Amino acid sequence: MPTTISGSTGVTFPAGGVGNTAGAAVGTTDTQTLTNKTIQGGAITSGTAVASTSGTSIDFTGIPSYVKRITVMFNGVSTNGTSNFLVRLGTSSGVATTGYLGAGSFNGATNGGTNSTSGFIFNVAGAAQIMHGSMIISLQNLATNTWVQQAALGDSSQAFIFFSGGSAALAGTLDRVRITTVNGTDTFDAGSINILYE
Repeated sequence: MPTTISGSTGVTFPAGGVGNTAGAAVGTTDTQTLTNKTIQGGAITSGTAVASTSGTSIDFTGIPSYVKRITVMFNGVSTNGTSNFLVRLGTSSGVATTGYLGAGSFNGATNGGTNSTSGFIFNVAGAAQIMHGSMIISLQNLATNTWVQQAALGDSSQAFIFFSGGSAALAGTLDRVRITTVNGTDTFDAGSINILYE
């Protein structure tokens, strides 16, 4: 979350500190004046956990424009069907449903995988999955609004683990994340989901 310093405040950085102005000798202190400046990043902000016990999708909106990394966390999440899970990114214009590159796979008693262009995918192994884990989504290219992700989830109902990786370029600045399924009709029926952003 950004911190705003109002007025004229002198800040003294320690010897050799990263804040020293260009040309300042290493080992010296250096005082800089910050006037009405906003210092962004540095803190990890938690969203509000949402119960994934109803509905066909769960949205987290209002993500600040300075954010460079988002972690989506799944705690005992399941649906009433067998459709693969999708995580989608969006802007103020809405959630992007195309343009994703990547794949998801599962390992356990059986193995499999699938590609998706409609979202970051978790290839579920069958019915009654109860998912735990996280997906980390990072800004790879600010100029093109390109995001990459890596994820691992474990199933507490069966001996399966799920992996996912991919990328997507958005038409604008990311401000939302949606968790849903490929068919868009399976309903969430257990667990909770939250995000961290920084």
